[in-house]
Amino acid sequence: MIMTEENKALLARINAYAENVLGEIDPQKVPVSVQLEKLRPVMEEIAKEKDMSLEEVFILYMDLQSEASCSTNKKLADRLQDLNDGFDGGTPLLFR
Repeated sequence: MIMTEENKALLARINAYAENVLGEIDPQKVPVSVQLEKLRPVMEEIAKEKDMSLEEVFILYMDLQSEASCSTNKKLADRLQDLNDGFDGGTPLLFR
């Protein structure tokens, strides 16, 4: 999926809303269904604005969130690789 400016704005909007309504919950302990239910109002709002179904907004959000997560992980892996490449010792600084 291509992360367009519109998609970035949509993701940022939902994530900002999530920060306000979800607060400091532990995502490992709170079921995803409960988390998504709390995001329902902003997703319904977006669905109306974009003439989409709630399900389409949900799927788009999950796709965008996944893409953003993959991108962040790739950047981190690249940075860690750069650290290892610059190390002249026998054992890398960061193990894979």
